[in-house]
Amino acid sequence: MIINTGGRTDTVNYYGDWLFNRFREGYVYSRNPFYPTQVYKYVLSPDVVDCVVFCSKNYSPVLDRLHKIYDKFNVFCFYTITAYGEDIEPKVPDIDESIDTLIKLAELIGKNKISWRYDPVLLTKKYTVSRHLETFDYMAEKLSPYVSFCIFSFVEMYKKLEKNMPEIIPFTSEDKYKILDGFGKISKKYNLKLQTCADIENYGEYGISCSGCITTEVLSRALGVKFRKIPHHGNRKNCKCMPSRDIGAYNTCLNGCKYCYANSRPDIAYQNISKHDPNSPILIGNIYKDDIIIEGKQESFLISQQSLF
Repeated sequence: MIINTGGRTDTVNYYGDWLFNRFREGYVYSRNPFYPTQVYKYVLSPDVVDCVVFCSKNYSPVLDRLHKIYDKFNVFCFYTITAYGEDIEPKVPDIDESIDTLIKLAELIGKNKISWRYDPVLLTKKYTVSRHLETFDYMAEKLSPYVSFCIFSFVEMYKKLEKNMPEIIPFTSEDKYKILDGFGKISKKYNLKLQTCADIENYGEYGISCSGCITTEVLSRALGVKFRKIPHHGNRKNCKCMPSRDIGAYNTCLNGCKYCYANSRPDIAYQNISKHDPNSPILIGNIYKDDIIIEGKQESFLISQQSLF
């Protein structure tokens, strides 16, 4: 199975103590966001956890202790660095600081285990097509030697996004063409593999592939392992990722990104973090008497060396 630590919140940035406590104790609880009294328990053991997938906008708080996990587990890291400043991503380090941290991360775990995420791509009066192309080129030149590939996506206009970020300018066909053409040429210039995320469109003519972020192909190439054939249905519409289990919680990320789909309101994360206990087996709150504990289904997707013979 795949453990995902960053799909619902930026765990390594804000909840590092809790995360390392969970791996030290060897188990974790995860509350079902749709049925809150259902709590899944997962054993954190290399016997059943094929890979721990991280996704963050700031790995600096855990760089000095990440070895406690990657010494025992396979890991893969997604690092999100975009063109936006504090006006859109209030608590995210600036571009150059983020680039420096990614390079340090690559020196620890190797470029094959890192993917740079430049997403979502959105337009405002400040963040124009030209600015995206200029910033993407600047970052691609610096990051291409330290990542295995880059992922980008066009912003999805969720209803709450229309409320939280009314300054967004809808894409025209011409806007998308300029970005696709420009990104494709830039990635080719720096020998950077580029792909989209959760998109059904075919951008092959621009040198851009369409795939899942977490796939058996990606992890096999990064980790030097072989996976069984398993469905890649993902967790949302058009997602082509393999199954994973997220141990985070929605409405808990403090980055404050205006486009965030994981927080229903910018302020609600600060209300929830008051309930966080780094020693609890679950990210927010604890296990309560009405909770129903469900042993999460755990099995390795790997083809063992023994089974090959």
